Formats: sequence, structure tokens, C-alpha cells
Amino acid sequence: MNSRRRFIQNSSLITLAMSLKPDFSLFAAQDQILGHGNFTYKVDMKWGNLDPTKVPVVNCHEMVMDRKGRMILLTDEPKNNVIIYDQTGKLLDTWTLGLNAAHGLTLVDEGDAEYLWIVDNGGRVVKTTLSGVVVSEIPMPAKEGIYDEKMRWTPTETAVAPNGDLYIADGYGSQYLLQYDKSGNFIRKFGGDGHGDAQFKTAHGIAVDQRGGKEPSLICTSRGHNSFKKFTMDGEYLETIFLPGAYVCRPVIHGENLYAGVCWSRLKYLEQMDNSGFVTILDKENQVVSNPGGTAPEYRDGKLQLMVQSDPVFKHCHDVCIDQDENIYVCQWNAGKTYPIKLTRV
Repeated sequence: MNSRRRFIQNSSLITLAMSLKPDFSLFAAQDQILGHGNFTYKVDMKWGNLDPTKVPVVNCHEMVMDRKGRMILLTDEPKNNVIIYDQTGKLLDTWTLGLNAAHGLTLVDEGDAEYLWIVDNGGRVVKTTLSGVVVSEIPMPAKEGIYDEKMRWTPTETAVAPNGDLYIADGYGSQYLLQYDKSGNFIRKFGGDGHGDAQFKTAHGIAVDQRGGKEPSLICTSRGHNSFKKFTMDGEYLETIFLPGAYVCRPVIHGENLYAGVCWSRLKYLEQMDNSGFVTILDKENQVVSNPGGTAPEYRDGKLQLMVQSDPVFKHCHDVCIDQDENIYVCQWNAGKTYPIKLTRV
């Protein structure tokens, strides 16, 4: 009996030890240097970690920085849709709208105050204060005759133009971009599902591009095409920026560069690699200059070659936020309910 008792006791200890075994991949990633050229970064896996029993996340979908330098994170955890950090990763505040599919987060500075546009995949597009007070909401397009009843409405993102016009990407729905004036009046829709130049496959994100002092234009994600597509502010197609291998999420403009999370990469056409995210960075000419976590960008005869994950640090990069020191905060989808990862520029 004593031998059997010792066997059971030892087995229990072994099981406990295995359950407590550290994930050495996280230790290997911590302080690892990623990126290429002048855009290299040290990985900080611990930056935004919180107590998941008190401040849980499901997916860290998107993040923005307000003019006080606070990092505002959107998650689809209805207990705390919004988590606000300082730049050291310290928790400052949380609030919620009770959304279980919160997906898109855009910050707009209207001079007197800053506001958030929050997009829920369930169909809501809501404007709030930074403390979570709802200011306005865009009605579902079928209610206003913009869509017919059979058209799917699953919005993913917003962008706000310099004149206050609001653009909504219906990225998981009917693949249109919808434009409204600053009072919420519908102006037009453009895009739609398909493989044409001006059409989309997963119109996941949208941003206003004013780099180089040029007239504003729209950069829109077509994730299934591994592309960003440029349009005028009136929805006229301009060009496609092809990023072979990269299933990009929304474009994020900071200074003269465009940053994006890559949710998957691929080895060849239509073959996705699971857990294969990385970050991609484009210069003002929309040339890829660095892929933290991915293969080095290579151009042959002016054509960008296939890009895939090279370092298994990220899982499904869904968004990035850039601070005043050009550090990158990486939000991930379907990554084991983990918090954002900070990439400190070196």
C-alpha cells in the first residue's frame, strides 16, 4: 500500500510539475530583435499583461493612442470592451458597452475633445466619449434603404476624413465602403464583393492617407487579395498595393509610414499558414521596408516577392498602434486570450 501511495503521490507531483512547466517560447521571444533595415524592434511580451480574472480579454482587436499618450484597447470581452493603459503597461481604467463582437476602434480629435468610433460585428457603429458615453450611432443600412433586406451587414472598421465625413467598412458583410457626412447623412457606397480592381474580398479596414502633403485619399484593406486598395475620397478607384503572402488587417498611418498587422501569411496562393502573423511596414512610396516577425521584404524587377512569417512570435496580428517614439503595440486575434505585445524600436 505504501508503494502504491508513493506511486500516486509521485505521479501527482509529476502532473503538477508538467502543468507548471513554463512556456520557453515566450522566454525566447522576450527581448528578441525583429525587423529589417532601419525598422528593428525589441520584443516585450509582458508589456500589457493583466490579471485575467479581473480584466479579461478574448481578442485584442484594436488599439489607439489619445493625445495624453494613453493606450486605448478594444476587446470583444463584454465585461470590459475598453481597457486603457499608460505607456508602461499599467492599467488606468476600463469600461464597456456590453458588446461581444467589438471589432473596430477609431479615435477622432474634434478639437474640443476626442471621441471613439466603435464597430461591433453584430452591426452597431457607435460614437462615444473616451469614458464610454454614447454620443451617436449610425443606423443599420437596411433600415435606411441603403441595403436591401437580403444584404449582409457585418461592419469591421471606420475612418474619419478631415472634413468630418465618416467611412464604414463592411468587411465581413457585403464588402462595401459606406460614406456619411459629419451629421450622419448617407452620401454613397462603393466597392462590393468581387475580384475587380475596385472590389473587395474582406474589406477589413480603412484609413485616410495624407502622407507627403498630398490630397487626402483612402487606403482600404482587401485582405483576401493580400492588398491595400487606394481610392479618392469620393470612392473612385486609384490603385492596388499588392502584398503577396500577407493577409493584412487595417492600415495604420503614422508619419510617412503605413503599418499593418498581418493576420495570416501563405506559402502559395490560397494556402494559409495557421498562427502565421507578423507586422508589415511600408514607406511613403508604399514600398515594404520591414516585416517584424516575417521574412525580409525583397523586390525583383520592381515586384515584391512572397512574404511569410519567419519568427513564431505572433499569432494572427490584428492591429498595431504606434506611439510618439515609434514603438509598436501589437493586438492579436485568436491568440489564447493574450494581451498586446510591445515592440520597442531600437
